[in-house]
Amino acid sequence: MRSDLNEELVSPNIPSEEQGSCFYFGQVMHERFFPMTYKFRYSVMSLKVDVDRIEEEAQSVKGFSVNRFNWLSVHFKDYGARDGSKWRQWLERLLKQYGVQQKPEKIELVCFPRVLGWAFNPLAMWYAYDEKNRLIAVVGEVSNTFGHWHHYVLTNNGRPIEQKTNGKLSAKATKVFHVSPFIGMKCEYRFRLQKPAEHYQIGIYQSEEESPVLVAVQSGKRQPLTTRNLAKAVFQYPFNTLKVVGMIHWWALKIWVKGGKFRSTPKPQLEEPYGNTEMTKC
Repeated sequence: MRSDLNEELVSPNIPSEEQGSCFYFGQVMHERFFPMTYKFRYSVMSLKVDVDRIEEEAQSVKGFSVNRFNWLSVHFKDYGARDGSKWRQWLERLLKQYGVQQKPEKIELVCFPRVLGWAFNPLAMWYAYDEKNRLIAVVGEVSNTFGHWHHYVLTNNGRPIEQKTNGKLSAKATKVFHVSPFIGMKCEYRFRLQKPAEHYQIGIYQSEEESPVLVAVQSGKRQPLTTRNLAKAVFQYPFNTLKVVGMIHWWALKIWVKGGKFRSTPKPQLEEPYGNTEMTKC
């Protein structure tokens, strides 16, 4: 047997422990500044999906499936174009609109998987890499509870996106997608993120007419995608989706009771529930 077999199977540019799909067990923190103040945290479980490997990986994890019901599952129709098409083909088409002509070497999606068939993702994140494991695109997929979604796209015209020495990067986007009925549209998002690795973290800082409105931070620690960890995920986070949706509506109710101004979904978004716009590095 050749002595360099392991070197052929594992890319020299990607640590072996970071390859493939995995869980992240962690928490979400929300802090709101207007029209009422509050801060809360709750535990969540998310999944990092290697889009090219997940179907094969699922075969070795009992209780986990792709495109069919199970204890935990992911479905092509839940993300991307949401028409059941393959994620890679959809993302490659999207990135071409933003100057990325080459096919990414690797694509990862960080999301909340379905638990017993149920899932809701206020924010799912896509990461695309070149052959040297450098980020060439980041896409934030934002969803609201009305069945609409939007993609904020960060690229560097096909070149690697420069990161700080600590591996982090910052980006901003003008709000064009209605999410909360108690926050207006004259807002800007600032994203603080880094490549998913042993730890996962993303922060979103929303301001309205330059005044801070909302901060949301998700963090987690990597856990291998195994049957044992799936059982732990189901046991520790059995109501993952219900918790997320419940907290959204609970705090929306409290804001309404406190006199928060309700804003209806803009008519163009009702007519076209999906769109994409650019993020820029800052």
